[in-house]
Amino acid sequence: MKTQAYGYAALATFCLGISPVAQADLKPISDDAMGEVTGQAFMQVENIAGENHDFTRMTLGMDVETRVNVDDIQVGQIDGGTDFSASHLALGHIARADGEVFNGRTYNEGEVIPFEAQRPYIELAEDAQGLAGFRLGFQQARGSVSSHTTSFSGAMPGLKVREEVSGTIYDTALFAGEGETATNYRASHIGIVPNGDEPLSCVSGVNCAPLTNLRSIIVGDEGAAEGEVAFTDGFFIGFQRDENVAWQSLDGANTISVGKGVFINLPTNMTVDLSQLTGEGVDRLRTHQVDMGTKLF
Repeated sequence: MKTQAYGYAALATFCLGISPVAQADLKPISDDAMGEVTGQAFMQVENIAGENHDFTRMTLGMDVETRVNVDDIQVGQIDGGTDFSASHLALGHIARADGEVFNGRTYNEGEVIPFEAQRPYIELAEDAQGLAGFRLGFQQARGSVSSHTTSFSGAMPGLKVREEVSGTIYDTALFAGEGETATNYRASHIGIVPNGDEPLSCVSGVNCAPLTNLRSIIVGDEGAAEGEVAFTDGFFIGFQRDENVAWQSLDGANTISVGKGVFINLPTNMTVDLSQLTGEGVDRLRTHQVDMGTKLF
């Protein structure tokens, strides 16, 4: 293909009687070469049909590694209580010693171990009355979440408790307080669920403990190697106008029915000893440049 370029240089050569010609040949690209080219839209929009709600999910094509500290957070303050109340909330942490291994990487003292989040999304739930709820989440997430939590609405799927003497491993449940049965609404305690039975009522120091004893958890799924944390697609925070909004898992295989207000889903693969949970509690990871200690908050 031949093209002619005009400008001051072209005008000069024209005056000299020389006709400038630029040549640019287009060549086809092979299928193999095209196969090596990848691309991703900045935003992907999906419309998802549900039983009682229709959903619209908008996913951003971006990855984030971060460390965040929040002094105090109160979400869903209504009817004399708070759906989620915590202080000293932190995403990500800092290595306390040289050689700390996390997700297959080795960190030295003082180095940041970030909270990793990939492809964040916003999802809307709509019904005949309009917007019924929305949630914020990530297609892939893993990392530490530390806090001094006094009220929690949501779930911590995957968190296990080990009874040291028998070696029995139990699932866990959230409790509204001493003497209360299991709930996912404004819980203040966490404890064990007897295998195959209904959850017991909470007896603090025996089968449950205040959430303030759970100072740090690791969000993520079980990795291929021992001690490795894989990404999870289940980390989200939802805000609902109505009861029974059924948020779908990202693969569409399951739903999580949540109630009115705020709901936080914190998947983890942690197993904690019962004596530790009900005793001194789970140590807090280092979340400040100046180490504030493992049990300060």
